[in-house]
Amino acid sequence: MGFSHIPVMLDECLEGLDIKPDGIYVDGTAGGAGHSSAIAARLNQKGRLIALDRDPDAVAAASERLAVFKNAQVVHSNYSQMREVLDELGIDKVDGVLMDLGVSSYQLDEESRGFSYHADAPLDMRMSKEGMSAADVVNTYSERQLAKIIFEYGEEKFSRRIAANIVRTREVSPILTTLQLADIIRESVPQKARREKNPCKKTFQAIRIAVNGELDHLSEGLDEAFFSLKAGGRLAVITFHSLEDRLVKQRFAGWCRGCICPPDFPQCVCGRKPQGILINRKPIEANDEELERNNRSRSAKLRVIERSAECDDRSKLDL
Repeated sequence: MGFSHIPVMLDECLEGLDIKPDGIYVDGTAGGAGHSSAIAARLNQKGRLIALDRDPDAVAAASERLAVFKNAQVVHSNYSQMREVLDELGIDKVDGVLMDLGVSSYQLDEESRGFSYHADAPLDMRMSKEGMSAADVVNTYSERQLAKIIFEYGEEKFSRRIAANIVRTREVSPILTTLQLADIIRESVPQKARREKNPCKKTFQAIRIAVNGELDHLSEGLDEAFFSLKAGGRLAVITFHSLEDRLVKQRFAGWCRGCICPPDFPQCVCGRKPQGILINRKPIEANDEELERNNRSRSAKLRVIERSAECDDRSKLDL
C-alpha cells in the first residue's frame, strides 16, 4: 500500500505558520508529505524546508514526493531530536515548525503495521519499526503496569478488567495478534459499552502511546521546536486526543506567562517576560466541508504560538 495521507486543516496550518517565501521551516511529522509539499511550494529559492519523520516508510514516501522541490529535504529522525538535526544542518533558528501528531492514515490502513483493531496482524504498533513492540508490552508488563497505561493513556474506565484478562490469557499462550487483543478487550467490558462504540479504541491508543513513548517525545519535541524559532517565528501543532492537546495547551500557556510574583507583591520583582504569544486562544477545528471530506479531521485541534521578541535566549527562561 502506498503512503497516502490527506493533510488535516492544510489551509489553517499554512495561515497559522504565516509562511515567508524566503523562510526556513520544519515539518516535524512529514508523513505522506501533504503539509510538507504545500509549505515547500510557497518557498522561493532562498527558502528551505526540512521534513522529519521517525517512520522509515514515511521517509521514503516523503523523499519521493518532495524530490521536485529543490528547497526541501527529508531527514529520518524523531521531532524530539529536532535541535540535533538543525545543528547538523548548520541551521540556528527557523521561521516556523509544524507538528501533526498521532498515528498516520497509512499506519492505520497498512494492516501489517499492527495499529488497527479491524484486521488481524502481528501486534506491532512501532512507528519507527524498531525497539519494543506492542506484543512485548502486552506479554511482559505486569497487570498493574498494564492497568496504569490503559487508564492513563487510554482514559479507559475498565482498565483493570482489561489488564486482568490480558494477564489471564497470556498465562495460557502469548498474545501475538491484533484480533487476539481486540477479542480480550471486548470480553472485558460490559455489553452496553460494546454497543455504544468500539471498546478497543482506547486500549489500542494506550498501548500505542506506550510503545512509541509519544507523550515523552511530544514534551521534548515542543521544547525543541519552540526554542529553535526566531523571534516572530511560529509553532503550529495538530493534536488528535485530549492527552496531546492538554500537554500542548499547558506548554503554550507557560510560554505565554509573564510575571510569576505572588499576587500580593506591590510590583514585579521577578522580571519574567512572556516568551510566546498565542495566535489562537481557542483551538482551531476542521470546518464542515473538511469533516465531510476527511474523517480523520473529526478530533483534530490546531494550536499556534508565536515566539516573542522579548526573550530570545533559552538560558534566561524560568521553566
